[in-house]
Amino acid sequence: MAFVLKTFGRLQLVDEEGNAVAFPEKGLLLLAYLFTTDQGSADRTTLARFLWGEADRDVALSTLRKVISRIKARQVDLGVNTLSSQGNVLTLDPSLSSDILLAEAEEVEPFSRLRQLVALMNQPFLGPVHSHSRHFQRWLAERENYHIELLGNTLRTAYPLAQSRKDAELLRKAAVILFRTEPKDPETLQLLIRIFNAEEEVESLRSYFEQRRSLTSGGIAARTGSDGGDAKSLRPSSVPSKAKPEASLPLEPEDIRIAIPRLVLLPPKNQSARPQAGFLAASLVEDITIGFCVFNSLEVIAPYSAVQIGHQVETQKAFFERHRVNYILDTRISSSDDEVTLFAQLIFFDQNQIVWAERFSLDRMDLARDRRVVARQIALSVSSEIERHEALREDLNPVAYHRYLVGRRHLARLTLPNLRRVRKEMKAALSVSPDFAPAMSSMARTYSKEWLLTARGDIDLLQLAETFAKQATGMRADFADGYRELGVAKLLQGAFDESAEAMEVAESLAPHYADVIADYADTLVHCSLPAMALRKIERAIELNPLGPDTYFWTAAGANYALGEFEASLDYIGQMADPHLADRLSAASWAMLGHPDKARIFVRRFREGNPDFDVDKWLSAVPSKEQWHKDLYREGLKKAGF
Repeated sequence: MAFVLKTFGRLQLVDEEGNAVAFPEKGLLLLAYLFTTDQGSADRTTLARFLWGEADRDVALSTLRKVISRIKARQVDLGVNTLSSQGNVLTLDPSLSSDILLAEAEEVEPFSRLRQLVALMNQPFLGPVHSHSRHFQRWLAERENYHIELLGNTLRTAYPLAQSRKDAELLRKAAVILFRTEPKDPETLQLLIRIFNAEEEVESLRSYFEQRRSLTSGGIAARTGSDGGDAKSLRPSSVPSKAKPEASLPLEPEDIRIAIPRLVLLPPKNQSARPQAGFLAASLVEDITIGFCVFNSLEVIAPYSAVQIGHQVETQKAFFERHRVNYILDTRISSSDDEVTLFAQLIFFDQNQIVWAERFSLDRMDLARDRRVVARQIALSVSSEIERHEALREDLNPVAYHRYLVGRRHLARLTLPNLRRVRKEMKAALSVSPDFAPAMSSMARTYSKEWLLTARGDIDLLQLAETFAKQATGMRADFADGYRELGVAKLLQGAFDESAEAMEVAESLAPHYADVIADYADTLVHCSLPAMALRKIERAIELNPLGPDTYFWTAAGANYALGEFEASLDYIGQMADPHLADRLSAASWAMLGHPDKARIFVRRFREGNPDFDVDKWLSAVPSKEQWHKDLYREGLKKAGF
């Protein structure tokens, strides 16, 4: 009987009728790896390193022998010999076929190849199978990069050959898959816009993003209601469009930059005699910034970086050039008689041109209305492609919005008294507007932060946080902050998978919201998925280059879990207050073989925490996999804790 190794969707061996047959998972990984090697063979040391990384060589080889023994026993049962060994070398049976993507010996018709790639790449490569070996992760990254390159090249070859609506639909499906993997690549974006027809790209892309948002709105229910829910099921496989590829007009690279502009909203300069107006206006501008994070057609510099650069006038121009900022919203507060106003002007940085300017009243009864007006005017001025996203309900009570902004100001510095102040304001907002989701999610945040600050392990606080977060998502299914707070509450309760699911929905709702992406990265670290976490936190840092210390702390933790101890120390060095990560610094130096440097951080940490106990602390830190805790324990013990 002939068998086929399936690598997309789920790694499995299937028979001639397409039925999966039982086979050792490590054996399936070895088969997939050998397909990509020269001559389909490799020595045992290489294979052991592929599966278990830099683990003890003798232990790894001994474990490999046991795996091979199980493979041989299963092969006898199936009557096949997919893997054979001769001396120190294991060889793949050349008659075994697979869907794994390799270089074609002969030239294949482009649309036939593209059809195959779309069918395969709509599914995750290897499915849920994973290994923490860095050699495996490097190989996996190489395979995925090869898949992307193959899809891109095939798509570019097929594009000018399209002759029918069926061909055009296949091109669109392939383009969306490529865009999901390379959303920031200018060439990919250019190809995407050409395929969706330059004259109608706005309508087509809007249709795609609307479909994506609609699917995501019901995403949580769909995910929790099905056992096999895959993250990608929330995303459409194609984009509806009436465009015909032969009518497309190419866009030049400079047009691509305009297609996805970058915007920074600077904090307001307060020229009035009322400091309270400054606080409210700053919260208003930050709220508008976060609202813009839902746009896929616009990248927004995160509020934290905007505040930092707003205070550094002499370095602003260099910052804007370095981070490719196209538009700047400059704001200032002034007062005349008893009226306090916010003056806003939108500047096109590339030409130092004022595109739009307006003045808004900061009377609290006008705040909710003006927020929508400001955001709408900016959206229309920045790009005709930007869809207006109302972050608040049309019927929002302005008093509720005012109390919400006042409360949010206290979240900037986390202390128990401040959390109580936030809670008081949010309760006041909810008393006049019970369906105000932002206030509900802020309530959730106060309880999860109180749990962290008190460190008493009070489960009631986390359950309250979860309840408020669920109420926020129930009120507005498209509200990223609600899912973010749900993810945090679930993480602190040790529900790793549910936390990751909620964070994924939050990110899909606000793909440029740096704080959401950073919290998602932190969740992935605790889920013992450091490679994925590192990619996320690097994206968050890109969107918020002057971000808070927690960003760099998360990146340092991810690198430590990957065994990249020098990189971990590099990220800690970028923190404004690296003392926060003294334990991680000590562990990293110890793992690098520098106990003298490690002890410096141990002594400094113990000065403020004389009763610190490694095992007690690690038992309270949520980590999904035991190896993750063991690695941290090893570093801390070597450091002298």
